[in-house]
Amino acid sequence: MTKPLKQIHLAAHFPGVNNTTVWSDPEAGSHIEFSSFVKLAQTAERAKFDFFFLAEGLRLREQNGEIYDLDVVGRPDTFTVLSALAAVTERLGLAGTINSTFNEPFEVARQFASLDHLSAGRAAWNVVTSWDAFTGENFRRGGFLPQDERYSRAETFMRTAWELFDSWRGDEVLADKASGRFLADAHAGAFSHHDRHFDIEGRFPVPRSPQGRPVIIQAGDSDEGREFAAATADAIFTRHGTLEAGQAFFSDVKGRLAKYGRTHDQLVILPAATFVLGDTDADAQEKAHEVRLQQVSEATAIKFLEQLWNTDLSTHDPNGPLPTTDPVVGENKIAKGRASVRMYRDPIATAHEWRQLAEAKNLSTREVIIEVTGRQNFIGSPTTVAEAINTLVQSNASDGFILVPHVTPGGLDEFADTVVPLLQDRGVFRTEYSGPTLRDHLGLP
Repeated sequence: MTKPLKQIHLAAHFPGVNNTTVWSDPEAGSHIEFSSFVKLAQTAERAKFDFFFLAEGLRLREQNGEIYDLDVVGRPDTFTVLSALAAVTERLGLAGTINSTFNEPFEVARQFASLDHLSAGRAAWNVVTSWDAFTGENFRRGGFLPQDERYSRAETFMRTAWELFDSWRGDEVLADKASGRFLADAHAGAFSHHDRHFDIEGRFPVPRSPQGRPVIIQAGDSDEGREFAAATADAIFTRHGTLEAGQAFFSDVKGRLAKYGRTHDQLVILPAATFVLGDTDADAQEKAHEVRLQQVSEATAIKFLEQLWNTDLSTHDPNGPLPTTDPVVGENKIAKGRASVRMYRDPIATAHEWRQLAEAKNLSTREVIIEVTGRQNFIGSPTTVAEAINTLVQSNASDGFILVPHVTPGGLDEFADTVVPLLQDRGVFRTEYSGPTLRDHLGLP
């Protein structure tokens, strides 16, 4: 018997603080104006994507004591944007990143339950943690949480939020037709949670939402992150998008589900992916090279170099060789803002790898940065890209992809118009939504 084809899941990522966006492209638009969010979200919905994914930045990143001015500055509030998008979309899931380190379960649960009601069951929460004291300075408890405790707090945060979501069973609101009022029984919304992280009790004010709980997304590659995802998440956002690495990650994370009483179809694995399309594969490769040059300008190359070397290299020639001195080990004094800065566990070893790469390929500093920060996953004609995506999904390297266009807000249009129809023709991607909620789209209970 022929094994049935897996259905591909696709989502659209609205880039945040990044060097993915090609700001010099004439089509590049605002990352603040609501029209940009509407454009990308409505394109994703037209293409029948599972959800729209909005990252979050809680503090502007800095470098050399100044605001990092080579990429987007600022980000509107996540819930405000997603709530507004609920009014201009009908089926598209709405996923937002909300930090578990600097928020409270009651507040976050109330906001997500409200969003799920407003969107008729399309809300998703990307749970992230932070030990970054720089970001924490914006909050009362800035920098207090040791790194080894962040997942402990996040898991407790999550389960506390679940208690709040579940404090309404769903049948506790009764309509009194005579009075025209809605009445709740005596137990509706009651909660009590007491542990070392949270000491709260009361009544949750939002009745059970259409999905019961929002879809839970998690992004983390550490062993703690993988375990957290296996225990609690509905989807995991990963960087492992190639065949070998993707299959290893897929097997590892899905292999952890059984001990939590979960099956493989209860966790969807979605690597982030970029794409460059052309009329032919050769045309796409040429365009991809130009995109990488635009993404990593001379100034951007120096910024990346400083993040590893942890020292001011503003006078370094980006078209010359890498520095001969080693990086400064210790707290990063040059780049501030962990969510948007690459963290290197062993800077000296990384610098050694970069030098080996430069010597082997005779690369300049800028060319090395282009090589090591490569972001383009799918390059080719629409037929080539559709085949590559389908191969990875059918080979259990992923369940689908979260696509990150390099131009906002129109960068998804070509993919929606050319690649999606080919996937639909193969029978591996929906032509219509099968249900109203995001859980329906993802095939989740």
